[in-house]
Amino acid sequence: MDINLQRDGGKLTIALTGRLDTITSPKLDDVLHAEIKGVDELVFDLGQLEYISSAGLRVLLAAQKIMNKQGTMVVKNVKPMIMEIFEVTGFDSILTIE
Repeated sequence: MDINLQRDGGKLTIALTGRLDTITSPKLDDVLHAEIKGVDELVFDLGQLEYISSAGLRVLLAAQKIMNKQGTMVVKNVKPMIMEIFEVTGFDSILTIE
């Protein structure tokens, strides 16, 4: 998985490419903990994400909990296969998806 960060003031966009799974989710978790301080708008761009596992969902949920306290979080460009996982798990009602 590749993680591309783009910061614009208090806005942080994280674009993910590849697979967010048990092996790669700790990398994203580490990046989030290092970068999320001072962020009031967090955007996940999942346009190039091919797969997400329960470990990846946990990282998104943890990010959402943090952002509920300090700002907003949006998930963008969700592919149909990933959206189906969000719907089956109920994440479509937890996350703001555009």
